[in-house]
Amino acid sequence: MSKIAVNLVDIKKDFGKVRVIEGVTCEIEDGEFIVILGPSGCGKSTLLRIIAGLEVATEGEVHIGGKLVNHVEPKDRNIAMVFQNYALYPHMTVWNNMAYGLKVRGMAKPEIEARVKKATDILGLDGLMSRKPQQLSGGQRQRVAMGRAIVREPSVFLFDEPLSNLDAKLRVQMRLEIKKLHQSVKTTSVYVTHDQVEAMTLADRLVVMNAGRFDQVATPLEVYNRPATLFVAGFIGSPAMNMIKLDLSPSGDELKMPGGRRIPLSKPVTQAHGKEVMMGIRPEHMIVAEDQSAALSLMVEVVEMLGADTIVHGNLGYGDMLTLRLPGGFKITPGDKLGVQAVADHIHIFDPKTGLRLN
Repeated sequence: MSKIAVNLVDIKKDFGKVRVIEGVTCEIEDGEFIVILGPSGCGKSTLLRIIAGLEVATEGEVHIGGKLVNHVEPKDRNIAMVFQNYALYPHMTVWNNMAYGLKVRGMAKPEIEARVKKATDILGLDGLMSRKPQQLSGGQRQRVAMGRAIVREPSVFLFDEPLSNLDAKLRVQMRLEIKKLHQSVKTTSVYVTHDQVEAMTLADRLVVMNAGRFDQVATPLEVYNRPATLFVAGFIGSPAMNMIKLDLSPSGDELKMPGGRRIPLSKPVTQAHGKEVMMGIRPEHMIVAEDQSAALSLMVEVVEMLGADTIVHGNLGYGDMLTLRLPGGFKITPGDKLGVQAVADHIHIFDPKTGLRLN
């Protein structure tokens, strides 16, 4: 049986009369890497600060290592936090930045040196130990911040959007560093981000947060392939999932398009037959039709050549826009007409009122 490292039980948080977290519950297993993903203002950083003890939950319980910690000081929770802004001491060298917290605890010098050396080896900081933060690049500073967390040997790492201040190339590099770090030390990690690429590549399990609630908690691929709500479907994936409001046939096994076209479904959707639904289909699951007579006619408006992919944006003729991801080098220009069809196994059906998945 897996050991639970962090257990959140019905956490609610109010700022005055405004509720920013709406009763979230989650069990995080020992050694698991959990990513909390969501847009700005959804409550993800506030939730991380509640786990750290930097904010107090209005209601609910936080357990770390089986212990209720609601009223335990942050320094006594055996957690280490890596912030977006590095939070390094500017007057201290790299070595002292990493060692300072251990010195304050009164740890013996040989133990401090051993821990700093171990973190230095993991993060490749050799040669930088005598420098001060202003002499380092953004990526180097973030590695030092991670090193300072590692030397504490905590039971839980908390990452608060640690890569937001880095440029695109450094973000990719640091993503790999964090992935390798987790594979090396295997410490339970909770990572907050608004970047879906970070979330998809780092997470063992992904928590998609929306307006203070958890819309879905699952593996990254499950979230991508079977989004639980309209919000998750639209938030995950680039280009975004196509969304078209259509009528479901009385039998529930096909969708009715304006103009009489039908889109067959791989399995009937019985709980909404004959009603209006929202169809979702990812751009890579819209394909060029072999049988043009059964195809939807797309008027191409914009073509984006991305090398490996060709992104085609077009109009179906009655107001709905559609995006396709086609192979790189696909020959097409704005103004062309293209016969397209949806891959039936990859059609997602949602209730437009509740936003919940129906198939």
